Amino acid sequence: MKLQSKNIFKLGLLALSIAAISACSDEKEFVEVEVPVDRIVEVEVPAPVPEPVNFVYQVTVTNMTAAQPLSPVAVVAHESGNLWYVGQAASVELEQLAEGGDNSGLLATGGALATAGGAAPIGPGNSETIEITVVDKEDALLSFATMLVNTNDAFAGLDAYNLGSLSEAGMSWTTVLPTLDAGTEMNNEAAGTIPGPADGGEGYNPTRSGRGIVYFHQGAVTSDDGLDSSVLTAAHKFDNPSVRVTVTRMQ
Repeated sequence: MKLQSKNIFKLGLLALSIAAISACSDEKEFVEVEVPVDRIVEVEVPAPVPEPVNFVYQVTVTNMTAAQPLSPVAVVAHESGNLWYVGQAASVELEQLAEGGDNSGLLATGGALATAGGAAPIGPGNSETIEITVVDKEDALLSFATMLVNTNDAFAGLDAYNLGSLSEAGMSWTTVLPTLDAGTEMNNEAAGTIPGPADGGEGYNPTRSGRGIVYFHQGAVTSDDGLDSSVLTAAHKFDNPSVRVTVTRMQ
């Protein structure tokens, strides 16, 4: 009995020793080391660059006249300002379009967010859809212009429409537009002064001879109305509105 008790005592001491060693081993695994503040290096992580957001729109222009082809359209997205003001003088770029159907000047408008040009003239009763993409600007202004080519300097267009009105993809807006006069050339309808197929005459001329301001066009007179010097006929007459436009947000 005494021998048995002594062995049990030794075994108990051995068990306590193993437990103590095991506890010491566990404590070493959770030792916390403090790093002096002056040795901590702060690394600045640059903020992620946001991906650009593209706002895509389709501009559908419809010719509502009987015999007035429309020149290739100039579509301009801009942050502020206007392409023209009724009652004020036309810019040279607008004059080039309104007299000769040349849209290159308006498409090169300084400060524009984006521009897009029509592929070809739009015949009477026909339409063209032009797509334009604006980056990171949901409330850009949209303008476009096109010439009624069987005239001296008549044009139609949309000026500074706020695209923010189309707040979601799939939304669209439609309106009809009157014919304007650039006021840069006399409306004499004379041979050699009209660039369209009714005459095949001169286009843009830097010498201005009209009223000097943009105003609402009063319409064609034509030879059928008694203007013997006119190369136009009653078929070339036009009423307001002359153009319909639909703007659709695609993205």
